[in-house]
Amino acid sequence: MIRNLTNRIILIALILALALWIDLSDEIAVINPANNETLFLRSVEPRLGLDLQGGLQVLLEADIPADQQIESDAMEIARDIVQQRTDALGVNENVIQIAGDRRIVGEFPGLEDTESVLATIQQTGLMEFVDTGDYGPEEGTILVTDYSPTGEPAEAAEGETVYHTIMTGAELDGVTVGTDSLGVEYVINFKLKPEGAKIFAEHTAANTGKFLTITLDKIVISSPVINDAITGGEGSISGSFTPESANAFAVQLRYGSLPVPLKIVETRIIGPTLGADSLDKSLKAGLIGMAIVALFMILYYRLPGIVAVLSIVIYAAIAFALFKWFHFTLTLPGIAGFLLSTGAALDANILIFERMKEELRNGKNLAQAVDQGWTRAWSSIRDSNLSAIITSLILFWFGSTFGATIVKGFSLTLALGVGISLFTAIYVTRSLLALFLLGFKPKNYELWFGI
Repeated sequence: MIRNLTNRIILIALILALALWIDLSDEIAVINPANNETLFLRSVEPRLGLDLQGGLQVLLEADIPADQQIESDAMEIARDIVQQRTDALGVNENVIQIAGDRRIVGEFPGLEDTESVLATIQQTGLMEFVDTGDYGPEEGTILVTDYSPTGEPAEAAEGETVYHTIMTGAELDGVTVGTDSLGVEYVINFKLKPEGAKIFAEHTAANTGKFLTITLDKIVISSPVINDAITGGEGSISGSFTPESANAFAVQLRYGSLPVPLKIVETRIIGPTLGADSLDKSLKAGLIGMAIVALFMILYYRLPGIVAVLSIVIYAAIAFALFKWFHFTLTLPGIAGFLLSTGAALDANILIFERMKEELRNGKNLAQAVDQGWTRAWSSIRDSNLSAIITSLILFWFGSTFGATIVKGFSLTLALGVGISLFTAIYVTRSLLALFLLGFKPKNYELWFGI
């Protein structure tokens, strides 16, 4: 019936054992028994999406006139900077993606400190060293400078002074958070690139006793007096910083200014209780559905139905292990895609069993019926699963292009599930059925196969 059946069963057992090891663990560790050293360590804790554990979803839009054209790569650069800023703030498992031509969608599962994240990602992050001469503006003062990222001249109201920008944050080579000499106040330590260091040295040497004001998005952060020429290309920014604000400020400077200003169009906060309730109901619905389907398969297909149920259990174990191993984020649409792919796995089994029953009705012996059932059902299984995978790829492209994370998660789990279902239907189910028939040779086909 099947050559090398023993090797097949051993391979299935090994794959199942590995899958269950991953499924039942939050961390996979391989220890050297000789010295107890860790040879391999990987976290396999399941990652839950925004709709399952709560968090923040924010929609950002380019804050420029609707008729103004945005460069093709500007939004991609802005997305990368927002991603880097939120990663540096310690926000894990966040998803930042472009939606259309002018919008960016950010999802932050499990986020609690929403205010700092919103403030950080929205900041343009344009730092300027401004020559204010004998004027030392207070923190929070808005200055009009002669620098603009677009190159357009600054517009000042009547009687307003336009100050000269010596250089911008583009000349920064490194930014860290520290404390002052007394260890009391937080400061931002910075290091300049060679060209910036030269400009800084020349300006401080020529303007001793004057104010050098530092602004972020035209708002004064600090305004120290130049006591001596600073020629080392390093300095520090002092101000009324808290640990959180100092870290957020350093992140903005470290990852540069946004190529286009962003504004928050919409925010949606999902509480962890709602997410946990959604997960609980989804799991209950899935288990009830699987139980009903398993009961139907056993009652209608008898012995092959039992084999199909075992195959689906193996399928579920392998799929969940892959989700955990590759750190796929599980969402409600993703779970829906997984359950739908389970239906595809059962559909393959049904096609095989129906073909097998037809062969038995036509007088074929059991071995011939099993072989012919698989052979004749294969083309239908191949075409249906291939069309599902192609559809999943199209949906994944759509979700990635237009920022539809719901569609993206659904398509990813569906495609992965369909791929695994092919393996279990063609390899696992056939091998298990052959093993059952070798150990137990049924004679009453009507009783054991429902024909």
